[in-house]
Amino acid sequence: MRILVAGGAGFIGAHFVRWLLDAEPTAKIVNFDVLTYAADVEGLRELESVSRHVFVRGDIADHSAVAEALACQGCDGIINFAAESHVDRSIADAAPFMRTNVLGTQVLLDAARRHGVRRFCQISTDEVYGSLSPDAPPFQETSPLHPNSPYAASKAAADLLVQSYRHTYGLDTVIVRPANNYGPRQFPEKFIPMCIACAMRGLPVKIYGDGRQVRDWLHVADNCAGIWAAFQNGRAGEIYNLGANNEHANIDVARRILALLGKPESLLAFVTDRPGHDRRYALDFAKAKRELGWQPQRNFADGLAETVLWYRQNRTWWENALRRAVNADSGACSKGGDLCESA
Repeated sequence: MRILVAGGAGFIGAHFVRWLLDAEPTAKIVNFDVLTYAADVEGLRELESVSRHVFVRGDIADHSAVAEALACQGCDGIINFAAESHVDRSIADAAPFMRTNVLGTQVLLDAARRHGVRRFCQISTDEVYGSLSPDAPPFQETSPLHPNSPYAASKAAADLLVQSYRHTYGLDTVIVRPANNYGPRQFPEKFIPMCIACAMRGLPVKIYGDGRQVRDWLHVADNCAGIWAAFQNGRAGEIYNLGANNEHANIDVARRILALLGKPESLLAFVTDRPGHDRRYALDFAKAKRELGWQPQRNFADGLAETVLWYRQNRTWWENALRRAVNADSGACSKGGDLCESA
């Protein structure tokens, strides 16, 4: 099988490319990515000698580029990771999120229809459900959509487009909604690598509000396994939540990171909360366990310790990533550590 992985140079997409090449010896991957500031360009260089991996630079909102990639490579499936994903950036300027996350998904869906792609898998997010109250049960796949940020709204719109192409055109689709991912090689505007990078440089670790926002943390490798299970075995037209049962308040995660790095909690700096900040996310993944045989394998304590160790051992990687940031004011700490919590 030959899979077009859209956004295969981003954090989750790049991990998935590597995971699939290891897990499926006969799989061939067409990695289609525009290479934004958050792309893992070092990781791409490491794959240059892999014959089952082909990189095509292109924009998913560009009809001709997508059509050419599919026509030349003859792909059987599309898995769409490509997205603008940083909430703070979407608050500052929603336009790129609408273009990539909504229009880009529509372009991919049209191309999938025209080129006879067997299955289209959309990678969504738990943020489309909105915010949970402290004692509410985790979101299920049937929970109503209530996105509270421009980013979340763009992802919800993309999900609805995918469902419409299933019902209108009969396209074989599945949607995967993962919890907050973490792990090595994540661009350091996101919460966990942000805390690590700033703490390692002795800069303030900025926390929105009171820091009691709760997230369900899913290791990126577990997410990759769940996505592939959904692509292979998910029922056409269905949605699958990938949760982790790892709910932790942001302030507690930051304190764990400081402890792992041997840094003082005096580095914590509480700042004004961002607009519309969701209080809690949590996902019920019983459906994925029942229908796909999937459940997370990594506990958070070990996964976080391994992640911190990777950033300690790969300082050049994340420092180079920060230099590529195109807008320091909206989340990157390339100018004096001006970072805020962004999960």
